[in-house]
Amino acid sequence: MARYIGPKTRIARKFGETIYGPDKYFEKKKYPPGQHGSNRRRKTSEYGLQLLEKQKAKYTYGLLEKQFSNLFDKASSQSGKTGEVLLQLLERRLDNVVFRLGIAPTRDGARQLVSHKHIVVNGTVTNIPSYTLKPGDIISVREKSKSLIVITDSLAGRSTSKYSWIEWNSADMSGKFLNIPDREDIPENIKEQLIVELYSK
Repeated sequence: MARYIGPKTRIARKFGETIYGPDKYFEKKKYPPGQHGSNRRRKTSEYGLQLLEKQKAKYTYGLLEKQFSNLFDKASSQSGKTGEVLLQLLERRLDNVVFRLGIAPTRDGARQLVSHKHIVVNGTVTNIPSYTLKPGDIISVREKSKSLIVITDSLAGRSTSKYSWIEWNSADMSGKFLNIPDREDIPENIKEQLIVELYSK
């Protein structure tokens, strides 16, 4: 399936945030990317702001347009605030939780680990990055993959107890998805209401 493989600094500068995680993917400048970036001073319309917010969410979590649209439809059909449920569904993706646990330094890296069958969910190798986790699920590194340098290096630099809704057991390199995170527990700077307004047009 197609993925954005262009310059990550360009996308990060477009939104003025480190949406890809590490600061190495962010080049802080006061203007957007592109040949005429420093000359753009036009005010963004309401629709433009809504569209930018959706694009930010898509790039942050690494989803394509159709995937994102389907996830929004799923969020709309569930009880609760649609925008908040949307973010919760994004956070419950297996590749995102692998990233949150610190097994991979970026979501792209986490998606690759999942796709290459290095990740196990409840004792079963799972290679679907979009797999939706449920409270109580155990996510672990496959036994023969525990010595991979990309994993050991990432875990060496992880922050302990960074998120209250997941826990990590370093002894057996496994994590537990404790509960669906509340909105205040999701650190991404995304104005989900703008996305809801966009799809409501």
